Amino acid sequence: MKVYEAMAEAFVQEGTRDVFGMMGDANMHWMNALAERGVRLLEVRHEGSGLGMADGWARAADQPGVITTTSGPGVAQLATSMIVAARARTPLIAFCGETAWGDRAAAQYLDQGRFAAAIECAYLHLDRADQAQEVVQRAFHLARTESRPVMISAPMDIQTHEFDEALDLPYVPSTQLIDHQRPLPDPGRIARAADVVQASKRVVIIAGRGARQADAGEGVLRLQERTGALLATTLQAKNWLRERTEHHVGISGLFGNRVAMELLQEADCVIAVGASLNHYTTEAGYLFPEAKYVQIDTAEHLVMGNGAAADVYVRADAVTALDALEAELARRSVRIEGFHTAEIRGRLAAPLIDPADFVREPGRIDPREAITVLDEELPGEIDLVLGSGHQTDFGTMLFQRSREIVSNYGMFGAIGQAPLLTIGKIVADGGRPSFVVEGDASFLMHLPEFETACRYGLPLLAVVMNDEALGAEYHKSAAKGLDPELAVIPTPELGAVAVALGGAGATVRTTAELRAALAEYLREPRPTVIDVRITRKVLSPPYRRLWYGEDV
Repeated sequence: MKVYEAMAEAFVQEGTRDVFGMMGDANMHWMNALAERGVRLLEVRHEGSGLGMADGWARAADQPGVITTTSGPGVAQLATSMIVAARARTPLIAFCGETAWGDRAAAQYLDQGRFAAAIECAYLHLDRADQAQEVVQRAFHLARTESRPVMISAPMDIQTHEFDEALDLPYVPSTQLIDHQRPLPDPGRIARAADVVQASKRVVIIAGRGARQADAGEGVLRLQERTGALLATTLQAKNWLRERTEHHVGISGLFGNRVAMELLQEADCVIAVGASLNHYTTEAGYLFPEAKYVQIDTAEHLVMGNGAAADVYVRADAVTALDALEAELARRSVRIEGFHTAEIRGRLAAPLIDPADFVREPGRIDPREAITVLDEELPGEIDLVLGSGHQTDFGTMLFQRSREIVSNYGMFGAIGQAPLLTIGKIVADGGRPSFVVEGDASFLMHLPEFETACRYGLPLLAVVMNDEALGAEYHKSAAKGLDPELAVIPTPELGAVAVALGGAGATVRTTAELRAALAEYLREPRPTVIDVRITRKVLSPPYRRLWYGEDV
């Protein structure tokens, strides 16, 4: 058995079933060995795009995604997407071919170890043939236990050496080396947390991605009912449990609506579950000026976005900690009415936007109205991926229907990643439809990958909120007294472009046309682009807050 075959076998034993990337001299043997073992290889048009897809795959599958590149230039293409994945704490493996070991004169030579450090991923090098499977096991163990990307750099000459199977024991997958026991909470910390809650009158629970991943929803709802709490989420857990409670206020922080902002400021106790309470979530402390904090997380004690430490930090699994806190509060017969009043339920049930406020511009749709239509027409069974940038702000704030949502906001501030994440997510989900909302500049950045979605028949719906501009820069320029027209970039009709690339598409300028295009996608889910021409006259609430100091 050759080294590349031994490594391919180890990847299969680790559960690899899909690999994204581009073939080159330094990874073609390994890719062939994977194909022989039944692994699906998805050829992309750019290595960085493939990594974005592996990132989305990993987020959906809850196990490491896999990207592959050839040596040198192929590796260098990973930079932006790798940093995004690292900042998102996505577990993934990059199998990167390398020029023959020590051949610094090779045209594709790159010091891949130094490059990996610069793009914030762990790095493992294949030094000898007998390390073939050990290095794979270490990479997957590191990715899984530290939730981060790992690069395996494999010189092409060592890959073709013989791997002596007789010298090695049967391969042990990294999953067998990881202890999955849920960390139990310290009883003393639970008692102190109960003291804080018992002394409170206005409790807010903030649920984050960690709570959702731990499947702690039932515990969150029980605690909310006992404490009369409002339920808010971080951006990464947007709309989670919304359909289960009348007291859901949406996102806590910059993307919160005005009612949420007003109510959250009344809190005297914040219980954070699987949420880091960064400065976005707490508005640097502005949202909760008088509150005491109880924080439940599996990480080491985290400093919050307001620069302070939690009053009580419970390092434990969300499910076990919530069960223990609920039991302690029940033992003390604690029952708080808090925010659970008819008056507050009425405020929360009110529409976020009065339709009379929508801007009417010929040939252009108000982005807020476009989001309303999308939320009404697309069933909750169709998952959503949100990108970053000004036009994504509207969806980030205004989507209300309970559905699985992946947000890439704040992950390095890189535009263009969301369509890639969506493609990877659809692959991981076995071809289940998902839609992505992106701006025009973001979507066009990786346009060739729409062809990848077409080639593999993936039911991707890309909704492009098209203001024919770099939307963030357009509005920031206006706020700073600069020329916003410098940020205007005309675009072709992207619906027609999508058809030319092998998919379906439409360019829409009215809500009626938007509804018709969505109905067509629902009739036959396939790779589709809906180019929604929106007005530039509407500034998103976060930008109004940041650049004009308006309370919206």
